[in-house]
Amino acid sequence: MYYIIIISGVYFKRFLLEGFGLSATSGQIGSGLTNIISHTDLDGVTAAAVAWYANPAGNPIKISLTGYGDVDNLILEGLRRGDRVTVLDLSPQFQNAIDEIDRTAREGEIILFDHHQSSCDKIGNRPWALVDTSRCGASVYWRWLTENASDEIRERMESLRGIVALANDRDLWINENPDGRLWQALVTLCGEYSVFSRLISNPSSAMTGPERELAGRFTAAQEERFKRARDGMILSRIGSLESKEMAYLGDGYLEFGDASDFCGSVLDDPSESIGQVALVALAFRRPSGTWAVSLRSRDGLAGRVTSLLKDGRAIRGGGHGDAAALYFPANYNEKSIRESILAALAAKAESSSGMGVTLGDLLKGAAGKI
Repeated sequence: MYYIIIISGVYFKRFLLEGFGLSATSGQIGSGLTNIISHTDLDGVTAAAVAWYANPAGNPIKISLTGYGDVDNLILEGLRRGDRVTVLDLSPQFQNAIDEIDRTAREGEIILFDHHQSSCDKIGNRPWALVDTSRCGASVYWRWLTENASDEIRERMESLRGIVALANDRDLWINENPDGRLWQALVTLCGEYSVFSRLISNPSSAMTGPERELAGRFTAAQEERFKRARDGMILSRIGSLESKEMAYLGDGYLEFGDASDFCGSVLDDPSESIGQVALVALAFRRPSGTWAVSLRSRDGLAGRVTSLLKDGRAIRGGGHGDAAALYFPANYNEKSIRESILAALAAKAESSSGMGVTLGDLLKGAAGKI
């Protein structure tokens, strides 16, 4: 049972050496270390479990569950060691990592499986990347394996079918199965490596009694935080779109793991007290002083705003159409972050109306207030 595992992520990654390497090209055992780099949410954890189950026991495998801040370094380290790197539910953020994959990837080899629109825009044409925005990252990898792996591997992976479907429901905001929220609560509470361990020892998506009870308490507490957060939201009109609003929430109201469910509750709220919210922006101050801003929408607006604002230097970002994130440097404050996002929204609205106002024009005011 994973609740009694007491081990740090660093040591877990260092000594997690059961399994083997599967070449994404041929499905044969590779000669080097198999190095799986995946995201830290339920989708990424599930994708990593799929990679584990796709490998017969016996050969070493390294599992790294990480975020966008460290993915490039992990890719570069693995490739330069000669590892068989596979990247799941993530993609490199900087050109030097992309260039290194271009240089080292073998012909016909697929080493990256993702579903984010930002990945599709940046590397979707690379022969070593499989990006499908119609399904979650775990499902992209699962589907590719079912079409290319051996019968033995497909049979072993079958035990994960339920959790892959649940991760897809959760990550694409389909929300037909309420257990998706409970599973993500377990990831938040227990940590990504703990839930990964659970799926290795017990791949069933059916939650145990203690799992359901713990996750249920967490989601009940979430609802209380959501009530307080709604009182702290700032609603702003979006440019010339008089009927559309952005809902902005500053730091200190929510906890890590709350973003998707809180934003969904705001976007889907039919009450007149909130109005017609087109975009929700949640700002979190990181320990380093930098800012992470989660963006959620229902019509692809979050992804378009992210594409407008990220510059690959001061402001980074990524994601897909309706769930994206921006990362602002420490010299920004909450007012300048909110005004920058509003400027991007206004630029998008004005360009759609043909008025020809540029983002640079609209950002001048926000930039002067940093």
